[in-house]
Amino acid sequence: FGSKRVFLIGFVLFMISSLSCALAPSATALNIARAVQGIGAALLVPSSLAILNFAYAHDKKLLAKAIGWWTAAGGVSIAAGPVIGGLLVSGTGWRGIFWVNIPICIAGFILTRKIVPHMPRKDPGRSFDVPGQLLAIIALTAFIGAVIEVQPLGLSHHFVQGGLALAFVASAAFLIVERRSSAPMLPLRLFSQVSFSGAVLFGVLVNFSYYGVIFIVSFYLQKVRGFSVMEAGLTFLPLTGTFIISNIASGWMSARTGLRMPMILGGLIGATGYAMLGAIGISTSATFFEMLPGLALIPAGMGLAVPAMTTSILSSVERHQAGTASAVLNTARQVGGALGVAIFGALIAVGSSADIINNIRGAMLTSMILLLMAAALAYWCKIGVTHHVIAHQSSQR
Repeated sequence: FGSKRVFLIGFVLFMISSLSCALAPSATALNIARAVQGIGAALLVPSSLAILNFAYAHDKKLLAKAIGWWTAAGGVSIAAGPVIGGLLVSGTGWRGIFWVNIPICIAGFILTRKIVPHMPRKDPGRSFDVPGQLLAIIALTAFIGAVIEVQPLGLSHHFVQGGLALAFVASAAFLIVERRSSAPMLPLRLFSQVSFSGAVLFGVLVNFSYYGVIFIVSFYLQKVRGFSVMEAGLTFLPLTGTFIISNIASGWMSARTGLRMPMILGGLIGATGYAMLGAIGISTSATFFEMLPGLALIPAGMGLAVPAMTTSILSSVERHQAGTASAVLNTARQVGGALGVAIFGALIAVGSSADIINNIRGAMLTSMILLLMAAALAYWCKIGVTHHVIAHQSSQR
């Protein structure tokens, strides 16, 4: 349908669903509106990357810098979200967090119409892969839903076992359908490239650890330390600065050293941050000398690695596949983040404060190991090296 058109539709859908959330008369209505909001967000994020790739495909160094700013915006949002959300909830109630989306969507729609150039559709006559879409939705929803319910229901519960079984069957059917489809939603040949598959797995590991840790730190501050929603949100404010600096530094470093070095260094820095937070205790305060160094290093590492990882994904595929590649990456990262929240959340949901602290320390150790694995993956898969070789060979020809 064209990336610009999908981007505009995403804004409209996100705005309407945000309005529905703000006016929701019941929890059921809110949940339905939130599902529609998720669809709007799913249209926005991959198409925004495809637009960037279209605009800067002629200059890989400029593309790396542009993606650095793209991820910086996302990083600032992640860090500022708890603060702004705390202010809105405290001042206007929970509905305020949805009202604020509406003027943002309107502004985004107008700016996109005026600034983004026309983007021709690659294949207007291409069929829509309905079976693939439905099977992917079923597989992901069943799997994440089952993981979330493991803690309250137990692994032997029929809902959990049924969810995992359904996820397995739907995943197997999805692979069969995509392999046989003439116009697959997900071209499986993309994963034949080691650098592409490695970068996607890198994104899963980073998001699993990051979103899981942000969730449990928020839980720790409010349930163990007794912070208010606003105080907990302010604790994350320093993350904004390190996100901005590291995202910009990533574009600069990628342009000079290639994409692999920022990913390796980012993984090592993030792992160090998780190791520092592993010393957390019942009386640990959110001060510069205790929690803040770890909380600063984690987004610094993530901000350094993610732009390079994203650029490597876009650079490893043909230009017309940028939308599909970015959708694969963002889906994988969302799944990783959802699993991180579900699994780490299950660890700290019950027990005394001492039990919660021990489980938090275990989560930090797990996250540190995952980031070290991500750094090793970036080195082993030679992520970001392939497209430089191809560019050199092309220039030689």
